[in-house]
Amino acid sequence: MSSIIGDVSANIDKVEKIISAGLKGQTDVLVLPEVWTVGWSCSHFRETAQNLYNGSVSAFLSEIARTYNTNIIGGSYITKQDDNYYNTCPVFDRNGNLVAAYSKLHLYSYYGCDEDKYVSSGTTPVMVNLDGIKYGLSICYDIRFPELYRAYTKAGADILVNCAAWGSNKPVPWEMMTKSRAIENQCYMLALTQSGYIENGEYNLGQSRIIDYKGEEVSSMMDGEGIFSADIYLDLMYDFREKSPTLNDVKDNYEVKILCAKF
Repeated sequence: MSSIIGDVSANIDKVEKIISAGLKGQTDVLVLPEVWTVGWSCSHFRETAQNLYNGSVSAFLSEIARTYNTNIIGGSYITKQDDNYYNTCPVFDRNGNLVAAYSKLHLYSYYGCDEDKYVSSGTTPVMVNLDGIKYGLSICYDIRFPELYRAYTKAGADILVNCAAWGSNKPVPWEMMTKSRAIENQCYMLALTQSGYIENGEYNLGQSRIIDYKGEEVSSMMDGEGIFSADIYLDLMYDFREKSPTLNDVKDNYEVKILCAKF
């Protein structure tokens, strides 16, 4: 989707229309993009922040989960806790219960972006179990830190998720890094980003993919607004891991020794 900058109510209405028009029956998990409630506009973050547990965003996502009997990985929105603000991904089960929340660990504050001036970094990775499937959560800039995804894999993640609002001027890093995280961890990757115009001449990339454990796209949506989907076969993933058990060769420690030659 392409968020309307700074208008939480309008973006809730937009998501509701997209879901009602395009969500298939018997959907197991629905995933939204980063800061869909406000768009990638850091200056609007704090003014649109909500309490994680009782704001209009959490109430909306909870209702959608119950209405469509689906788990929801709710992209992210800006939450406020005491005097701190976070870029937070909420997770709801089929009954509409908030079962997990992940706050973005790595804040993008380069090339004119200043996320760290408006929100604080989260403190820990979060993996959530939905219907017996374990999802490792991440948001946008987190994708540049493979250590995070390796930690999820070592903890038993079945599926890796990155919800983003990725800029249109960086298509190659987005494609390469999302596929690399899938390949190096032999894991499915759900990688989605907002589309369309942001503000001040900036655009979202709008290239979203469901990537399998070999790095191949099983479904994608390269532009526009709507829903795309795929069936995920974890039995095939674990069969592949047994046939090519490269994860067993990962060392616990990669200490670097520096040798100085004398001449």
